[in-house]
Amino acid sequence: MPSFPGGIHPDDCKGQTRDRKIEKIPLPDKLIIPLSQHIGNPAKCKVKVGETVLKGQVIGDADGFVSLPVHASSSGEVTAVENSPHPQGKRSPAIVIKTDGRDQAVKEFGLQRNWEQLSVHELIQFVKEAGIAGLGGAAFPAHVKLSPPPEKKIDLLLINGAECEPFLTADHRLMLEQSEEILQGIRILLTILGLENCLIGIEENKRECYEALVSGIRIKGLSGIKPVLLPVKYPQGSESQLIYSLTGREVPSGGLPLDIGIVVQNVGTAAALFHGVARNIPLISRVVTVTGAAVRKPGNYLVPLGTQISRLLEFCEADLGRTGKVICGGPLMGISQPTLDAPVIKGTCGILLQGSNFSADTEWGNCIRCGRCIRSCPTLLLPVTIAALSRKDRFTECREYGLLDCKECGCCSFVCPAKIPLTHYIKLAKYHLLKEQHQQNKSGA
Repeated sequence: MPSFPGGIHPDDCKGQTRDRKIEKIPLPDKLIIPLSQHIGNPAKCKVKVGETVLKGQVIGDADGFVSLPVHASSSGEVTAVENSPHPQGKRSPAIVIKTDGRDQAVKEFGLQRNWEQLSVHELIQFVKEAGIAGLGGAAFPAHVKLSPPPEKKIDLLLINGAECEPFLTADHRLMLEQSEEILQGIRILLTILGLENCLIGIEENKRECYEALVSGIRIKGLSGIKPVLLPVKYPQGSESQLIYSLTGREVPSGGLPLDIGIVVQNVGTAAALFHGVARNIPLISRVVTVTGAAVRKPGNYLVPLGTQISRLLEFCEADLGRTGKVICGGPLMGISQPTLDAPVIKGTCGILLQGSNFSADTEWGNCIRCGRCIRSCPTLLLPVTIAALSRKDRFTECREYGLLDCKECGCCSFVCPAKIPLTHYIKLAKYHLLKEQHQQNKSGA
């Protein structure tokens, strides 16, 4: 099978939820909807405290090209516009809605459209208006990816169904239960991009998803769409690694997939895009895997955006007394949550509870020059060298060793026998360099 250099093979730990069908959770009595749920400028708030809103109503307008609108996930009253906890570990402006239990939607919600009669411009506009961001975790606005500069010639669409992070099965269930919606979403993507060919990358431990999509393609008589099985290896779902595995093409240093003629979207994004364009249902909910030893009802849940993590865990009967850490996302790239008041947002693919016996290694040894971090790095960097420079505050030199090409996948830290937090120091160096760049831009230097 096609693959990429480096990578690791952690236990996939997906058995707890892979056979759990997607279940809708009850509507919470309170929603916290951040204005920033995507890469780019946060949305601009367009409602006031005391205002009544409906499900699907735009409550925040996109602020620029790389931005998205946000919508109310249910009907109710706006009770606050304030800085609230965000799953990225910060506080961020958000609209707080007290739901009224009626779940009343705007008049146009669910309006059926014959999307095949729409122009490309109209399709892209509907993608943007639906607030579609990449649902694989990066949350990049979909309409931006679908609007490449004229000089960039796109010849292939890739769909990411790898879901390589351990524990997560949200995409797995989506491919099984909404394969038709995903395929329709892919048809819309191909139409917008003016392409005929698409490859869907799926890790081999999801063979039933591969078969479901192959069956759907055959039944619908679709041509040009081809699912491809890939080895189970982390980070197979990273854009650059997925591209290399499926095509052999390499994203240049500092470049983007469109530089080599490729657009990548996630399977969940394709399904959301279909709902937004063909049914006029904006992105107001998503599938979230909730799992871990202390969860009595692990599973895959359809969650209204803005639902607090605490409320979701309450529904899943999580035993927080036996929980040492709550992670938003997967165990390798997820973010530990300082508070459970943060809400589920567009990029929230999973909530993982690690047991109370879990303890992060706070002490580490000296590098023994084994080279495992180098062999595991899918970007062919020197993680131990970059981390050593970062520890000495030599951040500019880190750049010379390809710092900004690091995808922060965590492979190097995972394999390090000395338990050196390599990824932490690489992230630290990135933070300082980007902060320095921001200050220079601000001062006009």
